[in-house]
Amino acid sequence: MSDSTSQVSQKTRPAHNPELAEAGAPARSAARSRNRIGQISVGAILSLLMAAIIIPALIFAVMLLQRNNQAQQEMVSTLAEATAGSIAETVDRQLSGMLTTLRVLATSRSAGADNLADFYYRADRALEGSDAYLIITDENLNQLMNTRVPFGSPLGKISDVETARKALASAEPAVSSAFFGQIAQRWVFNVILPVRVDNGQVRLLILTQDAERLSDSLASRNLRGGWNAVLVDGEGTVLTSSYMSSDIGKPFFLAEATSKSEAGSTLRDSVELEGESYETIRSSSSRSDWETIVWAPTAVVQAPLERTLRVLALGGLTIIALGALLAWVLGRQISKPIRRLARDARRLGAGERVEPVEYPVAEISTVSLALAQASVDRQAAENEIRFLMREVAHRSKNQLTVVSSIAKQTARHARTFAAFQDAFQKRVHGLARSTDLLIAGGAVGVELRELIEAQIEPFRPTDSERLEIKGTPFRLSNQAAQTLGLALHELATNASKYGAFATPSGRLTIQWKRSQGQLELLWREFVPRLRRRTVTPGFGTEVIERMLGGTLDAQIERVIHPNGLECRFTIPIARLEPERADAEGDRDEP
Repeated sequence: MSDSTSQVSQKTRPAHNPELAEAGAPARSAARSRNRIGQISVGAILSLLMAAIIIPALIFAVMLLQRNNQAQQEMVSTLAEATAGSIAETVDRQLSGMLTTLRVLATSRSAGADNLADFYYRADRALEGSDAYLIITDENLNQLMNTRVPFGSPLGKISDVETARKALASAEPAVSSAFFGQIAQRWVFNVILPVRVDNGQVRLLILTQDAERLSDSLASRNLRGGWNAVLVDGEGTVLTSSYMSSDIGKPFFLAEATSKSEAGSTLRDSVELEGESYETIRSSSSRSDWETIVWAPTAVVQAPLERTLRVLALGGLTIIALGALLAWVLGRQISKPIRRLARDARRLGAGERVEPVEYPVAEISTVSLALAQASVDRQAAENEIRFLMREVAHRSKNQLTVVSSIAKQTARHARTFAAFQDAFQKRVHGLARSTDLLIAGGAVGVELRELIEAQIEPFRPTDSERLEIKGTPFRLSNQAAQTLGLALHELATNASKYGAFATPSGRLTIQWKRSQGQLELLWREFVPRLRRRTVTPGFGTEVIERMLGGTLDAQIERVIHPNGLECRFTIPIARLEPERADAEGDRDEP
């Protein structure tokens, strides 16, 4: 940073006078002493707050403990009972859905022996994604088709013969127990529907499904507190279990120890088995002889209540003992950072840099970070003000230099004061239009098309076809835009006096393009019946040759054709780009 910047920084900070500070210290000390009278510390407030919370809570907890134990035990049992009934209802809905599917399939006329291939593919598509498979057997229980295997595969008798014969004998739907399927090679169950086809023969439509698919009926249940659920068939074989999936196909260990519930009812019981006590809730299916058993070891069910008693007894004493200590510790954790924040606030007011500090309390850390950010923002604002002051001074000097040059050159070529006044005013207005674009563009520069249109605007003809401006987007630096803007203004002025805009039929074309690191700008006027005149170097010529050629290293080709003026400028892009120009400007600044 320059010396001038340091001087500005020193001027913006208040001077520190040790004598004034010493004189004000007793007054601040007396003010702090007066403020402490009638105040209470953070630690004392926290201690009173903890006492007000803990003591009534302990008294209330002791009063409600007994009633809570009874209510909680009843609630857990009721919840388990409702879960058992809900699982049984879910299983019944699933079995009913399978039976409905069979009845829908039975209405198809292609279920006969002659149309089994067509029926196979229809059923396979209908059951896709349902995890269920369709089997059709004859009266001798021979499989005619099975969607678990490709159509035409060799098939034998079904594995569940007993349930199939029961369905044939009763002519009613039947639900099997769990059995190991020979084709599926896993534990499955069947829903069987006897159907009489058109030729008078009886067919068995069997919807078979893997037993493990019933686990969805248990997975969606909210089983907590050590409770488990198991679905068993009429023989006590596990169809699915929330305890261990490997129990499928095995006898349930509590099936014989409890009494079987009636169909559609729920039975609660406590059993003893091998020295262990268990709580069981059984709910029977209304669609089959299956049964849902929700069970849990008695010790596991009562364990939370026992733990509550122990925790309440020990925790009450511990909380009271730790309350005062915790209040003291928390008080220090809050009061010490607050004092540090007060010091940082005073430093911020003095214009000093404040560093953020991490505190255990998040809100205090937030305040510390805000103070640090405020100090950074304050210094940034001061630096920004100093930068803007330098920028204003720099640009003002540049503008004054340009205006002075315009005045000298205009006066040199003006014959009368009125001519000087008119030309000088127009050129200053052209400079003002370029300055407006510089301010609007800021640090990113000025778009070339906007600069051209701004300088052409005072002379633009009403017929839009007489003016053509085209070229790729190109952004100029501020210095380049100011210089090129003066040149464009002079060309437009000459065009309005002697060239394309001086006659109703004149035209002007302005084109530019990038080419090998150069910007090629073409100014071409088309003037029918152009009058030849003596060409004398004027201010416009000096602007084009001295400022464009000297400042921007431009190569200038100026040709007067029989039908108008042509000016071709070839300028290095490096002299026009905002980045390069801004960087050079920064290096030129003191």
